[in-house]
Amino acid sequence: MNKKIAVVGAGAIGSSVSADLTKAGLDVTVIDQWPAQVEKLKADGIIIRMPDGEVVTPIRALHLCELSSARLEFDIVLLAIKSNDHRWLTEFIKPYLKADGVLVPVQNGFNDDSIASIIGRNRVIGCALELSAEIFTPGEVKRNTTHQTTWFGVGELDGFYTPRLKEIESILGHVGRVEATGNIYSTKWTKLVANTMTMGPFGLLGMGNKDAAALPGMFEMSIAMGKESLAVGTALGYRMEPIFGLRADEMVGPGEEILIKAMNTLLSHITRGRTAPIHDHMKGRTSEMEFIPGAVSKRGRELGIPTPFNDAIVEIDRMINRGELAMSADNFKLLQEKVGLKPQA
Repeated sequence: MNKKIAVVGAGAIGSSVSADLTKAGLDVTVIDQWPAQVEKLKADGIIIRMPDGEVVTPIRALHLCELSSARLEFDIVLLAIKSNDHRWLTEFIKPYLKADGVLVPVQNGFNDDSIASIIGRNRVIGCALELSAEIFTPGEVKRNTTHQTTWFGVGELDGFYTPRLKEIESILGHVGRVEATGNIYSTKWTKLVANTMTMGPFGLLGMGNKDAAALPGMFEMSIAMGKESLAVGTALGYRMEPIFGLRADEMVGPGEEILIKAMNTLLSHITRGRTAPIHDHMKGRTSEMEFIPGAVSKRGRELGIPTPFNDAIVEIDRMINRGELAMSADNFKLLQEKVGLKPQA
């Protein structure tokens, strides 16, 4: 393959993806807005430490300001950035994406239509993913999911199976397991449901996923979050799809049973780490909760479906972002109080 690939974003996810693709011999250029990270990648490459080993490789990296003079055009862009940044960075990379090129949003959230409004639906392939990783030191990533437990669901927005979708499958296969889907919107909403159940409440507490999941009352909170998200998705016409490598027959049954299965499967993959909003709060950045539980709240309001649990998550997260509240395990009690649940001892 001689395709030129840009990875926009050299955070934990973008660095993990870039390292695997570079190691596989693909033509990869990483572009990022974090000066110290870009300089470290240029000088020393990247180290990705995983539970079952590590990947060490040189990385071709550019600052945002260097791209305009680099004389590069890309066949494939992997947009590995926070949802907060998806619109301006799509506009930024648009002039460097070939006319017949494709952009794949390798991120959480439900941003495909927003991205398509900038570069055109014919240039977007949707992607849902489970890749847990953390970065606090330039050039060093702690990746919590192995290649076996990393998962991607990819699909054309119109549901067709195309040669370029097959190519994206092959590329991302160097990073983890990949499944093509004919219903990428349902797949992405299913992942969103799972994220609201875990990322939502966990992201307020500053705790590791394993410890947060074990809090008395957390399981009930997560299921309530999932039910709201599922109700909104159902009203939008989305169905629960197999994700994280689950089989189709494992996603059949009552709604609550499917929610429990999806959540437990996700938790089995991410027990070692902390969820992404915690990283943002630790770094003093605005989290992307507005695009996860916030997406459920927004669509719920439009549809007239109450979403008090997701609303409470977003409200508390905004308080943390504004500096009115510290990220703390005490926030779980506050969350329970806001939704009318009695804290458990």
